[in-house]
Amino acid sequence: MISLPQLCSSRKHAFRWASRPSVILLVVVLTSIPVWADKEKKERKEDYGQGLSTVVEAPESEVLDAVETVVNNGIIQGSKEYERDPYIDKANPENSSKLFPDWTGPGKVFYKVRTQVLDPRGFYESNDIGTLAVRYVVQVKDATHTLLRIDAVFEEDFRRLSHASDGSVEAAEFKDIQDHIDASEEEKRQAAEGVKRRQEEVAHKALEEKAEMAEIEQLSTSQNSEQALEQKVNQLRRKAERLTKVPGAQLRSAPFHTATVLKNLDPGLEVVILVKTSYWMGVETEDGQHGWIRQDQLEPLP
Repeated sequence: MISLPQLCSSRKHAFRWASRPSVILLVVVLTSIPVWADKEKKERKEDYGQGLSTVVEAPESEVLDAVETVVNNGIIQGSKEYERDPYIDKANPENSSKLFPDWTGPGKVFYKVRTQVLDPRGFYESNDIGTLAVRYVVQVKDATHTLLRIDAVFEEDFRRLSHASDGSVEAAEFKDIQDHIDASEEEKRQAAEGVKRRQEEVAHKALEEKAEMAEIEQLSTSQNSEQALEQKVNQLRRKAERLTKVPGAQLRSAPFHTATVLKNLDPGLEVVILVKTSYWMGVETEDGQHGWIRQDQLEPLP
């Protein structure tokens, strides 16, 4: 049996031990760990499901074209099933998805859905097999700016549990859309520069032709004017004209493979060369139409 003095002594000793600063700090830390862990876990969970909403510096028509291209490309960027995968494939465009509530706001809505996807990366506490859906909402802001909203969600097939996205899918899909918009703008810029160069080259060609015509006029007054004139005209004609090869040629609006086809020309058709680049020739057809033809579709006059 412990005596009263021993009990008092042991309590006094315990009090002195517990009053040390290091011990008090240890107790505080140990009792606070679960609180911090819960707080961090809660903050991480709240970061999911925010989606992406941004203003794109492009008119609605260009954004819609880019979104439709991305929706129909068959892949979902920013997530994967296995570590070696670059993205999730076999996705399909859809008119709606039960994973999202019906959209009642303004704008145009698109969906891309992949079923039977295995535990996609970037979704809060996801596991098992389920359906991954991405929704895109395009809204007009003004003539040169467009509002774009992208959301992604994953739902398990067995438990029907929905898992919010951490934003990786939304960010990657937006980058894909922005890349298409930038490529379209670059193509337009190059086409505009091509038109400007063509105008300058046509003006320069007109000055050259004017000088050549003056030379022809001088030759016509010489002793052998008729022969010299015919020879000069033939030289100019062979230099300035070409024939379309078999099976014909495509007259395009700009010197690009993706430019609009203005007309399909029959083989053996004569065209006048106005502008020449490394791979293309700006021409005028017999009916006065202007356009661009690849050099390998033309041949010199016989």
